[in-house]
Amino acid sequence: MMAGSELLDAEGITKVFPSGIALDAAWLRVGHGEVHALIGQNGAGKSTLIKILTGVYQRNAGTIRFDGKEISFSNPQHAQASGISTIYQEVNLIPLRSVAENIFLGREPRRWGLLDWRQMNSEASRLLTGLGVEIDVREPLGNFNIAIQQMTAIARAVSCNSKLVIMDEPTSSLDDREVETLFGVIRRLKSQGTSVVFVSHRLDELYAICDRVTIMRDGKTVGAMPMASVSKIELVSKMLGKEAEVVSHTRKRMETGASREPLLDARDLRHGRRLNGVTLSVGKGEIVGLAGLLGAGRTETARAVFGADVADSGKISFEGTAARYRTPADAIAAGMGFCSEDRKAEGIFPDMSVRENMTLALLPKLATAGVISRARQQEIVDRFIERLGIKTAGSEQRISELSGGNQQKVLLARWLCRNPKLLILDEPTRGIDVGAKGEIKALISELAAQGLGVIFISSDLDELIEESDRVVVLRDGKTVRTLLGVECTQPEILHAMAHGDAEPAAQKELTRAEH
Repeated sequence: MMAGSELLDAEGITKVFPSGIALDAAWLRVGHGEVHALIGQNGAGKSTLIKILTGVYQRNAGTIRFDGKEISFSNPQHAQASGISTIYQEVNLIPLRSVAENIFLGREPRRWGLLDWRQMNSEASRLLTGLGVEIDVREPLGNFNIAIQQMTAIARAVSCNSKLVIMDEPTSSLDDREVETLFGVIRRLKSQGTSVVFVSHRLDELYAICDRVTIMRDGKTVGAMPMASVSKIELVSKMLGKEAEVVSHTRKRMETGASREPLLDARDLRHGRRLNGVTLSVGKGEIVGLAGLLGAGRTETARAVFGADVADSGKISFEGTAARYRTPADAIAAGMGFCSEDRKAEGIFPDMSVRENMTLALLPKLATAGVISRARQQEIVDRFIERLGIKTAGSEQRISELSGGNQQKVLLARWLCRNPKLLILDEPTRGIDVGAKGEIKALISELAAQGLGVIFISSDLDELIEESDRVVVLRDGKTVRTLLGVECTQPEILHAMAHGDAEPAAQKELTRAEH
């Protein structure tokens, strides 16, 4: 893109929150009539940058030029009036209002000072018909499924005649037909000179619709390039900050062909568009890593196994017995534990004590005739504080006052005190210091050696390779590779994440050499 041809030129954007730096001199340049991909792992800074561009947040430093003028939007309405519309992954419309009202919210057509319902409904129907949606726009938005709600949000953005449309994971709730319809809309916008910033973790979509890509990592922009000039494997490598060269594995695993006593066997799990055929197994005393980009289905697989989300189809057996857990309580009763990725939102109860947080899942076993034995509870808490080396002023200290690593240890103790057979760990070392990471990983290995089965989800490939006996790679909600032994290397995992090929890259090289 030639200098000076940008519609949007954001330079040196810095945003600091009390919890730390979210953006560190990030930049983004989007040309006129360009479909521009913005990618990065969770926490890379994409959402924060978008919120600054659209006036939700105010930047601490940097400049933004839009359509030739330096701007600073005070709120999203200001941004929309200036020509920037945003479609968020989580639909932020009003379910009790009609579809038509949601499309024209704040911009309702009027006649003689009154709402012109006929024009509004007619125009809303026209917009949705252009998106391949035929519905009664007078019905409340909440009467329709999430896909229709997402298409309504898209229709709203299109109706604003914006110069720039930002789409944050717009296909997450759409089926294949609806995705193709959306791509048709994007191509039409492009032909009319409208620019689109397209945020997605589905690599095939990026290559199908985008002209250029900007990559973010750890709050910084690490590069921008034409989509046609970068391979999938290079794109994944840049997102993760890993080289594609061979990296030796560092953990001794089971020998190829070795087997363990079966514990969990999940076959062809499917759930909406998020799971499209996940298969994995875990043996007793085995650590099975789940690899994949954000959106590949790692957390969704864990939730389906644990009963937090009931799979639409597929089979699960646990200890050789067919299982279909309808709630997490069913899975817990069977002998499972689950440490969620979002420790603060789905793990700890911040205003409760270390003792209360640690023994929440154990309370039914501690109660007799509905009365909890405080002595038994305290004995267990003291034992696990010592065993896991939890640094706390005492069991009555609020868990929110502990460091991230010690909070994570409390959550591990919550499940370990139930003596589980399978422990699901979703990003267990995220956001904690190096020392605590080492302690937690050592504990996981120790527990596996004692017969505990572990599903280990991590975005850190080094960590995944080091800790796992086997690595199952997911892509677009499907199992695409299972790597064992010497196959567990970064290039093999990156190749599967990028391409989804079932054949190892090393075997492909051998095959080419033989020919």
